[in-house]
Amino acid sequence: MSEDRFTTERDSFGRLLADREVWRQATTIPAAGELTARWLEGNSQYQPGVFSPGFDDETTAIAGELARLNRNGLFTKESQPGVEVEGLAQRAYVTAFCSPETASALLELSTRTELVTVAHAPGEASSASIPVTVQDGAVVTVLGSSEEPVGEDQLRDWTAEANETLALVLADAWYVEIFDPVWGRNDVLLDAVFEALQAE
Repeated sequence: MSEDRFTTERDSFGRLLADREVWRQATTIPAAGELTARWLEGNSQYQPGVFSPGFDDETTAIAGELARLNRNGLFTKESQPGVEVEGLAQRAYVTAFCSPETASALLELSTRTELVTVAHAPGEASSASIPVTVQDGAVVTVLGSSEEPVGEDQLRDWTAEANETLALVLADAWYVEIFDPVWGRNDVLLDAVFEALQAE
């Protein structure tokens, strides 16, 4: 009886607690990537740091491609498609935790394509500010700022949302932000990132 309740019980954000338990065992970037891929494919209703059971509507069109990236060396954190409609302009981007080798492969994208990769070494702080979303003439999303190195607050959050081992792995991981500088373009970035991961 209690086990059945556990499989349907949800937290205050509507996330399924049974799916949360799997994250207690994820202690590597590939493991976190696989669980993120399952969430993107609709096979999980829990994702650390996402305070709803699923993703935003705009992610639906790119969810499959993001899942593929998560199974090939990345643990993606944020993303958006390129969009250009009345009052809204977005550059396609994806951010992720990864190994130093993967970060190096993604940095090479900036040398041979139009795409731009900003890579943050573990513990590195950055105050760059690159606009990637403009709504009604105002910048609403920027890249380039690594928020801050994964410090005590972030370690506590990742530990609570996943587990302590993964929190420490992420504190020691590289963090990359890759974006397409062309506003509204949505058919270049994710394929190019996948190819870079395959060539690593």
